[in-house]
Order: sequence, then C-alpha cells, then structure tokens
Amino acid sequence: MLKIQLSGCKFDSLRTQQQPVKSRHVAVVGAGAAGLVAARELHREGHSVVVFERGNEVGGTWVYTSRVEPDPLGIDPTRPIVHSSLYSSLRTNLPREVMGFMDFPFVTLAGENRDPRMFPGHREVLMYLKDFAREFEVKEMVRFETEVVKVWILENGKWKVRSKKTIFFNNENNDHYNADIDNINKSEVELDDEIYDAVVVCNGHHTEPRIAEIPGINLWPGKQMHSHNYRVPESFTDQVVILIGSSSSAVDICRDVAGVAKEVHVASRSVAHETYTKQPGYDNLWIHSMIDAAHEDGTVVFQNGKVVLADVIMHCTGYKYQFPFLDTNGIVTVDDNRLGPLYKHVFPPALAPWLSFIGIPWKIAPFPLFEFQSKWIAGVLSGRITLPSQKEMMEDIKAFYSTLEASGVPKRYTHKMGESQFEYNNWLAAQCGCQGIEKWRKQIYLAASANKHLRPDTYRDEWEDHDLVLEAHEDFVKYTSKSDS
Repeated sequence: MLKIQLSGCKFDSLRTQQQPVKSRHVAVVGAGAAGLVAARELHREGHSVVVFERGNEVGGTWVYTSRVEPDPLGIDPTRPIVHSSLYSSLRTNLPREVMGFMDFPFVTLAGENRDPRMFPGHREVLMYLKDFAREFEVKEMVRFETEVVKVWILENGKWKVRSKKTIFFNNENNDHYNADIDNINKSEVELDDEIYDAVVVCNGHHTEPRIAEIPGINLWPGKQMHSHNYRVPESFTDQVVILIGSSSSAVDICRDVAGVAKEVHVASRSVAHETYTKQPGYDNLWIHSMIDAAHEDGTVVFQNGKVVLADVIMHCTGYKYQFPFLDTNGIVTVDDNRLGPLYKHVFPPALAPWLSFIGIPWKIAPFPLFEFQSKWIAGVLSGRITLPSQKEMMEDIKAFYSTLEASGVPKRYTHKMGESQFEYNNWLAAQCGCQGIEKWRKQIYLAASANKHLRPDTYRDEWEDHDLVLEAHEDFVKYTSKSDS
C-alpha cells in the first residue's frame, strides 16, 4: 500500500482548521490527468466538485483502445470520435520521476503487470492515474459515461452545463455496454441541465488532428491518415510510407513502421531544404526536408528534389484545440491554434474566474503543471488568491503576444513552453504560496530532452544521470512510505 502525505502547500494546515473564504459548486470537464488533479485541489480548497467523463474510467488520453476512427485523416466533423491517440508501443518520453504529481511521486510499485522501467509504457501511466484517483478519493466525484454537450453562461453569472448519459444495449441479451464497444444496436440518451458557479475545462487537446497542407494532395491516389489513428505497424507491411513531422510521435512511429515497411521517409519542417539522410541503424528509413508536392501518378516530391512513389502519407502533425461544447458568445476563440484571450494560459479575463482551462500549454512535463494550475484556480475561486483586474489581465496578454511576435514565434506556438515551463510553474507556485518546481525535476527534464535528440533509438534505456534520479528519490521519501498493511 502506498501512503501519501497530503500536504504540498504551506496553506494546507490552515485549510484543515477553517473553511475557505467561499465554497463554490464547480463542474470539471474531463477525468484525465488534468481533471483528476483539478478535482483534488478544488475539493481540498473546500469546493463542491462534479467531474464529467464521457468514458467509463479515469485516465483520459492514457486509456488505450485498439479502435480507430472511420475517417483515418480525422477531418470529417461528423465522424465518431475516439478520444485517445495512444499507439500500442508507446512509452513515455520523459522519466517517470519527472512526470508525477508533486506530492504523489510516480515511483515503481511491486505488483502484477506493473512496468518498472524509468520510461514506462502507457498502461503504467494509466495505472498511476488510477492509483492517484483511488488515493485521493477522486473517483467518487466522477460521473462516468456522461458527456458534456453544452456549457454556457447565464444572465446571473452562473454557468449551465448540459450533459448526456448514453446507455447502450445489445439486442441479443440486453446487456449494458460501454460506449466504445462496436456493434451496438440500441441506446437511450438522458439529458440533464445543471447550474454551477464555475466550470474548469480539462478535455485535453490530442483528439482533433492538424493536417499538413500539401500542393496536389487532392489528386494523389494513395492513402492519407493522421497519427491519431495509428495503433500497430502490421498494416504497413511491404509498403512505402511517408511520415510528416518531427515530434515525439513521428520519431517513435517511423521506427515502429520501419520494422515492417519497405521504405519509410520522414518529412520534417525543421531541417534544411537539401536534407536527405539515411537514419543510422536502419536500411529503409530516410529523413527529408518538407514535401514540395504530391502528384496524380502517386509520386511525392520533397524540397530536396527526391521523388518517392508512396502508398501512405501519415500526418504526425499535432492537434487543434477544440471545445465544441463551450459557448462563450465569442469571448474565447481559437485562432491558428491560439486559444484566447487567456491570462497565463488559464483564465479568460472577461469570464474569470468562473471559466478556466487546465492543460493548454504543450511541450511540458504535464502533470506537475496541471497541479500548479489547479491549485491556483482553486485558491482564486475560494477568494484566498486575488486575480488582477480584467484590464490588467488583458494588458498582460497583449504584452505576451507582442513578445512572441517580436521574437518571430508563430501564433500556433502561443502555448508551446519547453524550458519556460519551469519559470511558469514557479510563478504559479508563488501565487499559491506553495513549493515551486524542484531543481532535480528541471535537470532531469532537460537531460532527457538532450538524450532524446542525441540517441532517439536508445535514450529510454540508456540513462547516465543516476545522481539526479537518486536526488529525486531522496526527495520522494517525505511523501511516500511503504508498508504491508
């Protein structure tokens, strides 16, 4: 049994002795990692919390399914949505020590089907999140198989949340089925409207694919798909496959597919135009510059001049922010993947603090950042933490946008953080009066990023900075203790 110290903030003892300034009734959309830690922090602060989850278990994007969408490219707005983008072979690209919540370390646990590796597979992350939900009794706050279909603000400043609970049946034996199971013959939908003081949006952003624009692609006869719908490599046996992208998914999937494909060609926007290199250790994997055009005869021409007759183009090109259930009367919009206006990536000033978003930044160690954002939101809603005025928040956002523009950062990278996440996390911690990010966590994150670039095939299994890991585990002692009870 893993026992966890509940305190991660110097205000915790105060919270246990008296009620917060105000207790709010809060709806949380999504029971992935962001929704789980949001529910915990809101509950700790004394708020009443309801978490809406369309699936039948916690974990969000970490719930693997072999199912894919009928539209492999993911651009048909009427398609049935599969939430997860996990592929079968996926392992974390960050060490587990970095990934865990601040006061609930992601340590190796003994037990059947547990993955002890430093960079574990996706199932281990899901089990960790389930451990977290169990330890902090978050599951009791979740309404499973309940999808939020509309959220809107009322004249009195409250929020109405419309949800639907779909009950599925099979005609043969009338057994209850989960919404993800195929061949379902009958369903009943229950709609429910409820009023909340505040809504916290935690629905993730790895479901709606972004697609690369390729001249001539409409006439190209091959198959296109997005990595969102990739699970296993076998269907690419003896085929010529082009992957577009240079992110972690592209790095992983191109190697996965190279094990069975005839040829794999990776097109990257981040390399020079003349780039054409064979990947070390492979005789069928090449790195190219970006695609110049696709043609009706099945060929694809790269900017480096190389021509490939391809069977498949897979877009490993990321995702769009999408909130189809959210109606803000145009106050919050998505423009070239910039969600805004958001103060510190969380609060829309005109609707703050009653509407907030968790998990919008990317290229981060996600769980700790979700935790700091959740603490901040919980404290602001109770009145313990004060936000700047609406005008001051808007001025801060405009200054941030101006800085990005002056630095030549494209609008679509507004929420990309990288190394700046640590300053951001520490700023949030200061607002909450909490301990900031540990020095070792930043150092391990940076070391892992460097190793991934230098040794993309082996970085997960060749770790040299053992002193940093030792420092992390020494730090974990204050949170964990093991017993047989």
